[in-house]
Amino acid sequence: MLIDNYNKVRENIDKAAKRAGRNPEDITLVAVSKTKPLSDIEELRAAGVMEFGENKPQELRDKYDNISAPVHFHQIGHLQTNKVKYVIDRAVLIHSLDSIKLAQEIEKEAVKHSKTVDVLVEINYAGEESKFGITKEQAIPFIKEVAESFPHIRIVGIMTIAPFVDDPEENRFIFKGMHQLLLDIISENIHNTNVSVLSMGMTNDYEVAVEEGATMVRVGTAIFGERNYNI
Repeated sequence: MLIDNYNKVRENIDKAAKRAGRNPEDITLVAVSKTKPLSDIEELRAAGVMEFGENKPQELRDKYDNISAPVHFHQIGHLQTNKVKYVIDRAVLIHSLDSIKLAQEIEKEAVKHSKTVDVLVEINYAGEESKFGITKEQAIPFIKEVAESFPHIRIVGIMTIAPFVDDPEENRFIFKGMHQLLLDIISENIHNTNVSVLSMGMTNDYEVAVEEGATMVRVGTAIFGERNYNI
């Protein structure tokens, strides 16, 4: 059941990529397993799925520590400074760097673990008050400051959470703008960065995101079904 859902999403990604003249292999599908039991991850892992996304650092920690064989966990939700310690040695990628204060804590923990941490900078492209992230205008100065000040942080791309809309076409301009922002950042040749990842698109709009240049999409409901946040 879950692998059928996963394969259907993957098929849709591949079709969207081909429509845009892109190589489907350039797009990573992150299965967003937040609030779902470890058994669901185990089922997909057994079928070869490796990339999973978690919102809550403690949930990522617990699943990482208890899974029967290694997978790649992504910290995709907002990350509070006091929770960095839970993901620093467990998350393959932190998607939600959005402040210098958070960068300071990631740097501190990275030094403790003698590692360099790959992160994405979260962009609040639509300027929604309910969302975290920096503005698109702040992106290049922010990335330059982080790259200059924190040698144990490697910015590898940018991420956005687009507004929830009934018609995914309404978000096309956001995805198009994010792709242009990525190109603008790349053109700056900022030291201590390796910017190539564009993480955008979720269950309701991932195909449009792929058409506009996403290299990583985060899909939960279409794979795992609706979530019950009351449990």
